[in-house]
Amino acid sequence: MESSRMFLPGMVLFLLLAADMAPVQARECEMDSTQYAGPCIKVANCLNVCRGEGFTSARCSTFRRRCVCIKQC
Repeated sequence: MESSRMFLPGMVLFLLLAADMAPVQARECEMDSTQYAGPCIKVANCLNVCRGEGFTSARCSTFRRRCVCIKQC
C-alpha cells in the first residue's frame, strides 16, 4: 500500500521533467526573394540568392515556382 502511494507522485514528477526536456522548435519566417529572377527550378540556386539576402534556408514554391527564403523569426 505504501509503495503505491509513492509511485503516483514519482510518476508525475518524471512526466513533468520529461516534458520540460522536449525540444522547442523555433518559428520560421518565409518571404519571396527580392533578387531571384525567373522560375525557381533548382533549390541550390535559390539558396545561394537567399543567403546573399541574409536568410539561412530556401525552397521553391510548388505552384508559382518562386524562390522562397526562410529564416528564424
